[in-house]
Amino acid sequence: MKTFNCVSLLSDPKIKSSLFSIFVTALLIFGAYLVGSAILEKDFGQISLGGKLYRETPHAIECKKQCRPIGNEALPKGIVVETSNLEMRPLWGPIAENNISKTSANLLAIAVGIEQKELANEIIEKFLANGFIVMLFHYDGAVDDWRDLGWSSRVIHVSAMNQTKWWFAKRFLHPDIVAEYDYIFLWDEDLGVKDFDPGRYLSIVKDEGLEISQPALDVGKSKVHHEITARRRNSRVHRRIYKFKGRSRCDGDSTSPPCIGWVEMMAPVFSRAAWQCAWYMIQNDLIHAWGLDIKLGYCAQGDRVKHVGVVDSEYVVHLGLPTLGVSAGNKEPSGLPPVNNRTEVRSQSYKEMQIFRKRWNDAVRKDKCWVDPYQPPIDPKSH
Repeated sequence: MKTFNCVSLLSDPKIKSSLFSIFVTALLIFGAYLVGSAILEKDFGQISLGGKLYRETPHAIECKKQCRPIGNEALPKGIVVETSNLEMRPLWGPIAENNISKTSANLLAIAVGIEQKELANEIIEKFLANGFIVMLFHYDGAVDDWRDLGWSSRVIHVSAMNQTKWWFAKRFLHPDIVAEYDYIFLWDEDLGVKDFDPGRYLSIVKDEGLEISQPALDVGKSKVHHEITARRRNSRVHRRIYKFKGRSRCDGDSTSPPCIGWVEMMAPVFSRAAWQCAWYMIQNDLIHAWGLDIKLGYCAQGDRVKHVGVVDSEYVVHLGLPTLGVSAGNKEPSGLPPVNNRTEVRSQSYKEMQIFRKRWNDAVRKDKCWVDPYQPPIDPKSH
């Protein structure tokens, strides 16, 4: 029996020619298939559902290119509401009538404790009279003790024991929640507002182009920690200070905080765009926000020298009352007087400032794509 010899078959000229012709034909057929498939997929695309092959129309392909927020891909586009607000709605009544009322354009979010009820009441009444939405951050849990005030049912109450306004703001003032408000006032409660009008203040801020601002402090009645916050008489707004004594000097050439582009954290006011930036800078675990003030200028939507300022003509009194760390006047269940933890609170604030500074420096070092707009350019001649 003759065995099959591959070498002998390939050595035959006729067989070799036939095999070559078959190989070339197969290559041509396969190439034509690939080209045809590419054209077909370019024009229509293909998808497989349940083992069956369907062609995608150009319209379907175009729809895939739409930019959709993560999570709403399964919904028809028209039903998606990407933002929210803090406006309360009635439980009954025609929808058309309820929608007639215009949502407030501005928001006051203020940390409050029952010990400063009278002060907070004066602030809130002024802002409500100017059409603000008001949100109270109760850090002492005494929500029910505010119900005797006529406006209590018209504002939003959020309660969490022994938390700062920055803790509340990070969790309840997400940019998508406050996207409908032009300005966000994030204030402490220990402020006297006898000489302050929210409406006039906003008019000045808009006219001056301030993205981050604060009212000046009445020097004669306030606890002033930083000279830049002190009110200047016969002035509308100031953006810098001049200081020629002490460790830090501030002159006309100064371009960084606290000489310029800086506000204190007791009564900051943010534009919508500035808050969208500042919210991301608030750390989840650093609730006192010390150190954040120095960096707020990066959220000023441009030059912090121009867009950050202190409003002199609308000023407040900063009483500097101790709040967090000091329990209410009632005695503890044990019968012992409450303990004042203010020293511990301030110590923690300082520690958090050091941590924030380190995180900022680490972030700057690691982000190779980030360019510091306030860092002077390197002169190549100096190398």
